[in-house]
Amino acid sequence: MVSRRTIFIGLIALGFVMVAVRPAESGQKKSIHLARAVMCENLESYVPSQIAVVFSIDAGRIFCYTEFDNVPAKTFVFHKWYRRDVLVTTKRLILKPPRWSSYSSIQLREADKGPWRVVITDQNGAVLRVLRFSVTD
Repeated sequence: MVSRRTIFIGLIALGFVMVAVRPAESGQKKSIHLARAVMCENLESYVPSQIAVVFSIDAGRIFCYTEFDNVPAKTFVFHKWYRRDVLVTTKRLILKPPRWSSYSSIQLREADKGPWRVVITDQNGAVLRVLRFSVTD
């Protein structure tokens, strides 16, 4: 008959074996991959069109389009819109595996002329890309 002590020692040994056999963790989480980011005047069937870095105020609306080709789990990103280094708006966008594209937009007003940028960040605040553009007459 097997004693309780033998069973206890066997379970401890099994625990050590399971830890040793478990794949090593790199300490890094799988991250999303931003494959494409553009500024555009329009989306046609969710595809950016009239891609540019200078937009006329007459465009009325401009879009920031982002495409991710590695989304390991449901997560979100931010589009932070800055005009002349002042944060105007932040858009939170959901991403779902395995690939996802998303966009945000702003309605242009006469006061919106000048330099802009959109800072695209992951949910932890890491900057994925910065898109710079201008709004003119």
